[in-house]
Order: sequence, then C-alpha cells, then structure tokens
Amino acid sequence: MGTVTGAAVRARVAVATVFFTNGFVFANAVPRYPEIKDDLGLSHTALGTAIAAMPLGALVIGLLASPLIKRFGSAWTAVVALALLGVNVVFIGTAPGFALLCAALFIAGSLDSITDVAMNAHGMRVQRLYGRSILNFFHGLWSVGAVLGGLAGAGAAQAGIPLPVHLAVAGALTVGAAAMAFRFLLPGPDDAEREAAADDAGRPAVRGGIGWPVIRLLAVLGLLSGAAAVVEDSGSSWGSVYLRGELGANAAVGGLGFAALQGAQTVGRLLGDRVVHRLGDRDTSRLGGLLVVTGMGAALLWPSVPSTLAGFALAGLGIATLIPAAFHAADEIPGLWPGAGITVTAFLLRIGFLLSPPLVGVVADASSIRLGLVVVPLAGLVILLTSGILEGRRPARG
Repeated sequence: MGTVTGAAVRARVAVATVFFTNGFVFANAVPRYPEIKDDLGLSHTALGTAIAAMPLGALVIGLLASPLIKRFGSAWTAVVALALLGVNVVFIGTAPGFALLCAALFIAGSLDSITDVAMNAHGMRVQRLYGRSILNFFHGLWSVGAVLGGLAGAGAAQAGIPLPVHLAVAGALTVGAAAMAFRFLLPGPDDAEREAAADDAGRPAVRGGIGWPVIRLLAVLGLLSGAAAVVEDSGSSWGSVYLRGELGANAAVGGLGFAALQGAQTVGRLLGDRVVHRLGDRDTSRLGGLLVVTGMGAALLWPSVPSTLAGFALAGLGIATLIPAAFHAADEIPGLWPGAGITVTAFLLRIGFLLSPPLVGVVADASSIRLGLVVVPLAGLVILLTSGILEGRRPARG
C-alpha cells in the first residue's frame, strides 16, 4: 500500500503494547492457582469448574465484541476492556469463596474475550497499512507478556507476597498501559484500510450474506483454534498443579510449566511470520500438531519434571501460529462486518477453554492429572486433521 507512515508505526507500537499487556495481566494470577485452591479448600473438580467460568464468560459475553467494534471502533473497545480487566484481576486474588471466585473469573473471561477480538481487529488494520504479515509478531508480544506475567506470579508466590498486593500492582500497570496506547491507535472506521486495499486492487469491498460455505469455514476454523486452546489451557490451568501435586516440584518450579509453554510459544510467534512465509499456514499448522502429539505424548508416557517442562515447551511451539492463522483466515472471509469473523472464531475457540479445565479436573479426581492431560496429544491430532482449511504457501511475487 505504499510507504508506511509515522502514524502507522505509532499504531503498530500501540497495538503491540495492548497485546503485551493483555498477555501480562492475567498471567500473574495463574501460578497462584495452587494458593487460591488451598486457601479456599477447593477440590480439583471445584478448581477446574471455577477456572471454566473464565471461558464461559468469554462465550456468553464475547459475542458482544463485534457489535461493540461496529458501534465504538476497535481502538476504544480494546483499551476500555483491557483497563477493566486490570481492575478485575484484583478480585481474583481477594475472592472469599468459591462463588465469588467463579464470578471474578467469569468477568475476567468476558473482558479478555472482548479485548482479544478488538486488539486483533485493530492489528489487522495496521497489518493492511504495512502490506505484509505482522500479526504473528503481535501475538508473540502477547506471549512475551504472558511469560513475564507468569514468572512474576511464580516469583511473587515464592517470595510470599500477598495476593491482593501482587495483583493490585499488575492491575495498575495494565490501566496505565491501556491509557497510553489509546492515544496512538488508528482513528476512523475499521473498514478504512480494507476498502483502500480493495480500491488499490481494483475490486469492491463486498458485504453480503452469509451462506453455508462461510458457516462451514468458520466452524472448521473454530475447531482448529479450539484444539489449540485445549493445548494452551493445559499449561495455564494445570501445569503448576500437576508439577507440584504429582511430580513434587516446589512453588517456583511449578510455575515454570506455564512459563515453558508460553516461552516456546513466544519464540514460535516471533519467528512465525518468516516460517509461515516459507511453509504457508497449512504446513506450519501440521508441523505444529505433530510437535504437540509427540512432545506431550512422550512427557506423559515418561513423567518427570524435566520431561514435563520439555513437553509443555514443544506443545507451546506447536500451537504458536495456529490462533493468529485462524483469526487471519476468519477476518479475510468475504461478506462479514469488521471483527465478525474473528468474533465467531474466538467464540468457538473459547469452547476449548471452557471444556478443558473441568474435563481434566474430573479425570484427575477419578484417577490422576497425568491421565487428564491426555487431552493434549488428542488435541494435537485434531490440529493435524483440520489444518487443511488454512492457506498453503503463497507463490513468490516478482
């Protein structure tokens, strides 16, 4: 689309800030799940049910993201939801009982889902201005934020910092970052860059009806991203509980399960644009599914702290580019309003986050967390089977 302007560069930095902060804020609470579980006297099933309130909130409220974007724009929607998420995270650490913990996680999921869709929609706007793929880089910075947030949470747990103090600091940083980013996000309607790209290509930006092919495509994209969500949830919801409860790791090492998955996912996303350029989304996704199956499969067959950390790392690397690829494919579907394809795909992927925690929890109470985590290599098989829906390698342009 021509020379990248200073406004586009500033918008890229602002979107990157939103992605990073969104990854950072909630990850602070994840390594402290065992402490919350012990403080409230919860069983594995109860903890899994409480965690499932987060994707439930995302499913129930997350579909409002597209109407909010249409009414207020992706910039306003992203930063307001992110700031409110920063405020809400404090209540996760101060909930006095099971019901209020579920409520806090439900609200967190709702706000996170709206932020997720809006920041991806705005990231697509910036990507169109650049005329090349930069979306994986944004998701890579989300992972950087999640890793740092997870490490901060593990460090705070090891140091014995009270939960309310720790999460209040994380929440305040989030509100400040959201306010600063808003100044530099792109103004105007969310279709502006898409219409400009269509004009440059000599074709109209069509908005039409939604037929069966569109519904089928969104369903398969949702299944693919939902499988990636199951893999990601294995590290965030059960990594520290499994490492500490069944493998005997201390608090600091227990938090590294989540950090290992997110750390490898970060590397995969930061390198993802170059890998996808060489292989295409389809083959990159298939390779990722293979890494999930073999990595976590081996870790569960031969359980130990080192093998489990390695398994989570390979799983994180395997799913690194899957959700960005699914969101990009959904956003490019003709006939949808801004953010609609991402909203539907995000809604379907959150079903994976909703079903995974209680399923693993029920199996853990009946047998062991190790057996419950078998859902991870199974999700890898789903990724292998559904990757064909994605775009193959693009031919080089002269």
